[in-house]
Amino acid sequence: MDEHVLLWFKNDLRLHDNESLIKSIKSGKRIIPVFCFDPRQFDTISLGFPKADLVRIEFLFQSVLDLRKNLKKIGGNLLILTGKPEDLLSELVHRYNCKTVFAEKEFATEELHLIESIEENFNNECNFNFSWGRTLYHINDIPFSIDTIPRTSKAYRIKTQKETKIRPVFPTPDKISVVEIDIDEWGKLPVVTKIGSNREKNYSLTYVEGGESKALERLSYYLFESESLTNYRWTRNRSLGLDDSSKFSAYLALGCISPRKIYEEIKIYERDIKKNQSTWWMVFEIVWRDYFTFKLMRFQNAVYHTAGFSKKKLEFNNDKSLFRRWCEGRTGIPFVDAHMRQLNETGYMSNRGRVNCSCFLIHDYLVDWTWGAAYFESKLIDYDVAANWMNWHTQAYETWYTNPIHQGHKYKEYNFVKKWIPELENLSEPLVLIPWMLTDKKKNSLSYPVPAKIMSKWNRSINRIQKEILEKK
Repeated sequence: MDEHVLLWFKNDLRLHDNESLIKSIKSGKRIIPVFCFDPRQFDTISLGFPKADLVRIEFLFQSVLDLRKNLKKIGGNLLILTGKPEDLLSELVHRYNCKTVFAEKEFATEELHLIESIEENFNNECNFNFSWGRTLYHINDIPFSIDTIPRTSKAYRIKTQKETKIRPVFPTPDKISVVEIDIDEWGKLPVVTKIGSNREKNYSLTYVEGGESKALERLSYYLFESESLTNYRWTRNRSLGLDDSSKFSAYLALGCISPRKIYEEIKIYERDIKKNQSTWWMVFEIVWRDYFTFKLMRFQNAVYHTAGFSKKKLEFNNDKSLFRRWCEGRTGIPFVDAHMRQLNETGYMSNRGRVNCSCFLIHDYLVDWTWGAAYFESKLIDYDVAANWMNWHTQAYETWYTNPIHQGHKYKEYNFVKKWIPELENLSEPLVLIPWMLTDKKKNSLSYPVPAKIMSKWNRSINRIQKEILEKK
């Protein structure tokens, strides 16, 4: 049998700027492009919810199908399999005489252990050829070794941006030669109910539609059609408007778009349309994403434990009933609940929402931050292991308290609250932020819970809202 190569897609679901794809084509051998749905990624964890829930699965499905469609356009296809990759890839290697597996390099503990298991099953008959493709700055180019990644993002950013060049984007191939497989054997998406249990709701829509095609459409629209990038610096944290922020994060998480591609287009935008604080800020956030990736690589497993790599101590009560209220968006604090309900329904939450919801869970409900990080992992369509766990760690140990009453009032997110909490849609502004201040009769008519506790540190903000309500009368 002729020798073939395997191209294993994971979190690099794109044709543009994909070094592993380019390498596999340059090998001159026929390719088996494959994506494996690992059922373990959808198991129910000890906290009682799935590791990846339906909305996140749906976004992944959309992205995988789009990858298959795009591969077909250049003469290829995508083999879709369900099962443990260590078994499936080994079987393919033996069946099709593959000596090389091209894939994007992993960096997190769980994924690295999976690679080790696969290599053991290869029995030295096949080797991995890994490429680094998830960050704006290549791992081999940054002016730090992983064990010396700074503890502050500023120290990393200033030195890296000063001393490191960003590599050019790899071109999108126009032709691929794949192994001939019977059309019925290219595989289908798994049935969701067979992936995990307790999934009764069938989501058909996510906040944005997955896939490289939609990612590139969004990039073109946000930058050049709407020119929304010009205002990004000042609108990025708003919760309601689709165009207030880029919505690139979900596409970056699954590799539907490359950070270098975004950077390349921003440079064109700065040249042809406008260069301002917003264009700088978007690059800044991509560099921040890089930083969290490299910082996670430095500290690895410590990031997933309560004490974190900071080894600090917070006292948690871990009241499961309060945790459930937070998960369901029924804390009685509208600014928190609206964001949690948006997350549960769409898989998306704004940056401001994430900061407020995480701070509330950790510092007001006194629930272990790792519980919240795990819940976000289950729900977020833009779940990225480094960004998610590092941000939660930061909220627990490295930043200041965020008052959800003050935040809702300061940014006047009244319409956002009413959209996601219809029980409150008839309340006036800003009363919608403090509905527990109504009379008992009116509170009972709302079918909305009263808070389990009112924190004394909220009093100043509550008083301001009450004063504003009185002034409007």
